[in-house]
Amino acid sequence: MNRAEELGTGKIGSLLLKFSLPAIVGMVVNALYNVADRAFVGKGVGSLAIAGITVSFPVMLVLMGFGMLIGLGANSLISIRLGEKKKSEAELILGNSIVLLIIVTILLTTGGLIFLKPLLDLFGASPSVLPYASSYLKIILIGSIFQHVGFGMNNFIRGEGNPKVAMFTMLIGGILNIILDPLFIFVFKWGIEGAAAATVISQMVSAIWVLSYYFSGKSLLKIHFKNFKLNWNVVKSIFVLGSAPFSMQIAASMVNTLLNKQLSYHGGDLALSAMGIVFSIGMLFLMPIFGINQGAQPIIGYNYGARQFNRVKKTHLLASVAATVITTTGFFAAIFLPEVIIGFFNSDDSDLIELGSHAMRIFLSMFPIVGFQIVTSNYFQAVGKPHQAMLLSLSRQVLLLIPFLFILPGIWGLNGVFASGPAADFGASLLAGTLFYFEMKSLQRKHDATE
Repeated sequence: MNRAEELGTGKIGSLLLKFSLPAIVGMVVNALYNVADRAFVGKGVGSLAIAGITVSFPVMLVLMGFGMLIGLGANSLISIRLGEKKKSEAELILGNSIVLLIIVTILLTTGGLIFLKPLLDLFGASPSVLPYASSYLKIILIGSIFQHVGFGMNNFIRGEGNPKVAMFTMLIGGILNIILDPLFIFVFKWGIEGAAAATVISQMVSAIWVLSYYFSGKSLLKIHFKNFKLNWNVVKSIFVLGSAPFSMQIAASMVNTLLNKQLSYHGGDLALSAMGIVFSIGMLFLMPIFGINQGAQPIIGYNYGARQFNRVKKTHLLASVAATVITTTGFFAAIFLPEVIIGFFNSDDSDLIELGSHAMRIFLSMFPIVGFQIVTSNYFQAVGKPHQAMLLSLSRQVLLLIPFLFILPGIWGLNGVFASGPAADFGASLLAGTLFYFEMKSLQRKHDATE
């Protein structure tokens, strides 16, 4: 039995643990190095440097969004094709995806470097923050090819049923970044440029690891140069299935831009620094859920393609429970330990600690229900229903959050900015529950029809 066939026959709980745990470990390390990035920058450069990374974040979200568009879109398609026993079509998708990743990276890097200052002005960089943001983002853009190759192709490794190799991709990059950050910042005295260089070098090593896996002959799917010729139907299918996570990332970039503007207007650079830390902590708890999603996606996709709908439902249930446990833990940390957490980034700035603690308690107040919402959005993507997945993704990031960011600050000022997040979380989770209820009704009818 090959790795892909195991997705349709193995015990769901064991499979989910087997596939998710490596992804969770990798994603947590990834989140930790983002936390470490800001912590080392905060201690070694200062609070303004944290604000610089914060205003750079919308551009980084766009870069990641295009990686998700191709990587996750192709991975969903590959998993379904493997479930349908169409390996040659899966390899065609793999080849087309590699070419798309390279083309998109060249376009994004060139455009980003040309319009760097206008973009940072748009994203809320004040004159005092702009030098930090510009120095940091310029290096990130130059090295973005490694991010796209490493992240994009790592999805295919997981999709073909080899999560341990995918985990090591994340571990190698994350651990290396945590080692290089203090070396470049405190020893070499490179400041915020050192943090960016550490990130790029780590991504480069991860990309080399992924490529070596495919060219070593160990992979289930093989890279054939004949598959590098773009097939319009394949490209279209990748973009359609990847549109939900892509839209979520682009929306997140838009929201971050608006959020940065509102933070800057109502609270200045200190508010930008505080929310930059809150985002890092929030992502530390959300990244394991993305790991659960990455583990659940091939299981759901394969079994949906094989019409084993009870296995599909059970996978979603177990993933939702695990995600809820994680977000609830994050909620309690935000409520009871915010001063300790903020002080980890900069223990000398009492104003930052006070404002950051206040922001964390408000912004993460609906965290316990977020896990279900994220897992359900991933479910619809995994079964090839991008419209529902996109709606759920956009409901939290655009349809609800953006209006709240316009309305609530007008009522409560800076507290209204902080409260916009949990308000959107609540509404998006309610919508996810409604859509999933009707999806389960439909799935039950399909199951009955196969009996």
